[in-house]
Amino acid sequence: MLRIFKIVALLEGVSYLALFANMLLIKPNNIDLYKTLLFPVGMAHGLLFIGYIILAIMLKIELNWDWKKFGIILIASVLPFGTFYIEQKYLKNA
Repeated sequence: MLRIFKIVALLEGVSYLALFANMLLIKPNNIDLYKTLLFPVGMAHGLLFIGYIILAIMLKIELNWDWKKFGIILIASVLPFGTFYIEQKYLKNA
């Protein structure tokens, strides 16, 4: 399950950055492309975010993470580049 969590964390981080790129780079320049990309990118990010949270809860129980580590992993899901940091700091040797 840890391998699946790592994959979901990576995809969630990439989708978060893609959502930011969509909002910051594409939206001001091309309104039609912005509307076309917003729904699929936003939906993918939302599903990956939910999957990240559910898998983190399951791994907390399975690997007996302490509350501090679990909290940091959850907070990282709402920060840009946070999931990449978690993968390097907490999950690389797990």
